[in-house]
Amino acid sequence: MRILVMGGTRFIGVYLTRLLVEQDHEVVLFNRGNKPAPIEGVEQIHGDRTDAADLKEKLSGESFDAVFDNNGRELSDTQPLVEVFRDSIKHFVYVSSAGVYLKSDQMPHVEGDPVDPKSRHKGKFETEAYLAEQGIPFTSIRPVYIYGPQNYNDLEAWFFDRIVRDRPVPIPGNGMHITQFGHVQDLASAMVAVLGNPKAIGQIYNISGDRYVTFDGLARACAVAAGKDPASLQIVHYDPKQFDFGKKKAFPMRVQHFFADVHKAQKELYWKPEFDLISGLKDSFQNDYLESDRDKAEVDFSLDDQILQAK
Repeated sequence: MRILVMGGTRFIGVYLTRLLVEQDHEVVLFNRGNKPAPIEGVEQIHGDRTDAADLKEKLSGESFDAVFDNNGRELSDTQPLVEVFRDSIKHFVYVSSAGVYLKSDQMPHVEGDPVDPKSRHKGKFETEAYLAEQGIPFTSIRPVYIYGPQNYNDLEAWFFDRIVRDRPVPIPGNGMHITQFGHVQDLASAMVAVLGNPKAIGQIYNISGDRYVTFDGLARACAVAAGKDPASLQIVHYDPKQFDFGKKKAFPMRVQHFFADVHKAQKELYWKPEFDLISGLKDSFQNDYLESDRDKAEVDFSLDDQILQAK
């Protein structure tokens, strides 16, 4: 297949591009050109996807079998792509987010659960609805928390920063909130698995690890990955409502139960995660955190200190 990948030079796009090339697809990346392609020789079209006129000018003369839209946040990001390829594309794969789900008393989230109209990810489900309305052959992927080497969001690295420096790990609440991490390599493999699968057309799939973990358990898993004794880890629980952190985040995840069922993807895509939590965190620690020398970098622990001083 000739495949267009929106982005392709950061995190998800890097892993996805590598997998597609390994499977002998012809891959073309559309991005601003600020970073090199993850594989030498992969064609790139440089443009600004937030400029509809620029996007249409650069892509109108192109023909693709499939499009992977990895970085569309709002409907306005994706609509011009659909207008260009509506009548020619065989498969449009959209990366949404499990963050669209409405908070629920019943967990885990499944693909038919209600969405939250006030979610900061509302642009994602508006785009999913638009794709369905347009009749375009689409599949939507809803990851939970994505981690792994090249992660530009401080998730696992937030824990590693404290663990390698033998600092206490401040965790909001009682540490028993349940969450879910999915390795970026497993996300990319699920995305590739939808191609050529007629069952995937018009479907939404939750993608993440196949087990859940508490906040405290995640901290201990990060300690194991960093080669530390999890029993020696000092976890400090606090009530976030007692602090005013302004616009800064004292903790990298939403303080609630947040996890999704991935059985639909396992069944219909013949997919399963390659990484369990420990092996995935070790991959991230060894091949990103240490490799980038982040363990030697200066880190701002002022919010941690504010929490610890109140204890």
